[in-house]
Amino acid sequence: MLDRIALILVIIGAINWGSIGLFQFDIVGAIFGGQTALLSRIIFTVVALAGIWCISLLFRRNEVLAKESDE
Repeated sequence: MLDRIALILVIIGAINWGSIGLFQFDIVGAIFGGQTALLSRIIFTVVALAGIWCISLLFRRNEVLAKESDE
């Protein structure tokens, strides 16, 4: 469950970065009061932590493939 939440947060972060790159518009900043607002900074930090968590997905053995190979 934690993996899915982290992945959703990373996707939200990617969409936000895409909007900044393409349109020079920060969605999170616009919704939560600017890039320097406390709530925006908390969201940016949570998204960053989710990205760090998702690094572990690269190094984990795929559980579905592991179950199939054991059978």
